Amino acid sequence: MKESFDLITTTFGRTRERQYDVVLLPWGATEPHNLHLPYLTDCILSHDIALDVADTLFKQSGVRCMVMPPVNMGAQNPGQRELPFCVHARYETQKAILTDIVASLYTQGFRRMLIVNGHGGNVFKPMIRDLSLDYPDFMIVSSEWYKQANPKDFFENPGDHADEIETSVMMYYHPELICLEEAGEGRAKGFAIDALKNGKAWLPRNWSMVTQDTGIGNPMKSTADKGKRFVDAVIGEYVNFLRDFAKINQISELYL
Repeated sequence: MKESFDLITTTFGRTRERQYDVVLLPWGATEPHNLHLPYLTDCILSHDIALDVADTLFKQSGVRCMVMPPVNMGAQNPGQRELPFCVHARYETQKAILTDIVASLYTQGFRRMLIVNGHGGNVFKPMIRDLSLDYPDFMIVSSEWYKQANPKDFFENPGDHADEIETSVMMYYHPELICLEEAGEGRAKGFAIDALKNGKAWLPRNWSMVTQDTGIGNPMKSTADKGKRFVDAVIGEYVNFLRDFAKINQISELYL
């Protein structure tokens, strides 16, 4: 019987016969991605990458993961929420969703989970800190797939939203979902104050004042080949981590 790592299509008949080492939770958002990518780009890519990670990991190491359906509730900036069909999920909403998922998985005996995040506005650290107090033996790790490899090694002009990175990776996975000829240039304004530019201080960017097409970064040099090479590097990093993570049975084993 062929292995299935996708809970969207897996049956209870299969899951009850198997032991799973790590749960992978893709998390994205519902928001415009320039004029050429789907609203659920962050969900689609985090889910597809998680599936490839699970498949590669099992083939190489025998470590079995289950990939949960992607969560599409993402945190949005001012100027995004006002756009048609863009959904802003408050911190409290996201925390409630994550808490319910963790509570369910914990009851079922799972103790290792990796969040594969595809949306820059999502921040899970405070939630995980709280959950670690309620479930001290449940190891919850947060990650962003697009940070697993250095984009500058693969792309000519990486940006940070609906740019050459996301467009190339979507071209690799789902070329049928892209209308690149409709894309805007992804021109974006930066902050006028140095401390906000260099990250020494922070406030959310007002999306309507930063970009006219919701993109940040020009996607026109995107190719499926660039996307594949980047994804291969990302998968390699995840596989290396999960191979080690799956061996950890107690929190104390995380420390030297």
